[in-house]
Amino acid sequence: MYNKDNLKKLAKVESLAPDAMKAFWAFDKAALAEGAIPVKYKELIAVAVAHTTQCPYCIEVHVSNARKAGASDAELVEAALVSAALRAGASVTHATHLLAD
Repeated sequence: MYNKDNLKKLAKVESLAPDAMKAFWAFDKAALAEGAIPVKYKELIAVAVAHTTQCPYCIEVHVSNARKAGASDAELVEAALVSAALRAGASVTHATHLLAD
């Protein structure tokens, strides 16, 4: 299902919903801009979230951005493992719903 060529269709998405997409791109830019949290850390957070949401497009974009911001291979791997721990933790805590009171 993942095909990087699909990203070329973003122009059509933007043409069909220009106001919403303009707002999205502005929000995306603002959320990932330097602030109280440095860009490198924001991109590592984005890498972890992208792994959690399992978006290959997001993984590729944010790994690239994290590297540009100075992230190392070790930091990228740790970010992905944080994601794995949270996904596993959610399964463990949801297991409590299986038990009778």
